[in-house]
Amino acid sequence: MLKKLAVALTLVAAAAGTAYAGVTVRYYNKDSQSHTFQAVCSGSRYELKVSGSTTGSSTIQGSSPCKVKHAGGEVELKGGENIEIKDGTITVK
Repeated sequence: MLKKLAVALTLVAAAAGTAYAGVTVRYYNKDSQSHTFQAVCSGSRYELKVSGSTTGSSTIQGSSPCKVKHAGGEVELKGGENIEIKDGTITVK
């Protein structure tokens, strides 16, 4: 009985860990407009949304690493980066 409980708890913990996967970045958006960038994480499509003229955090719900398309090309984000947005271009700081 105890062995079955331990296995069940392990499976629940593993499922919970994957449910909260995401790539979070801190951003400083110098543009007055909000941006929505297209991201691809482990083959799945997601969005990175940032508000205009703000500093904040945003999370891409996919698993790391994520390739994010922007006006200047493409950048790879793994999570924890500080990025700056100017004229729709992302720069990792």
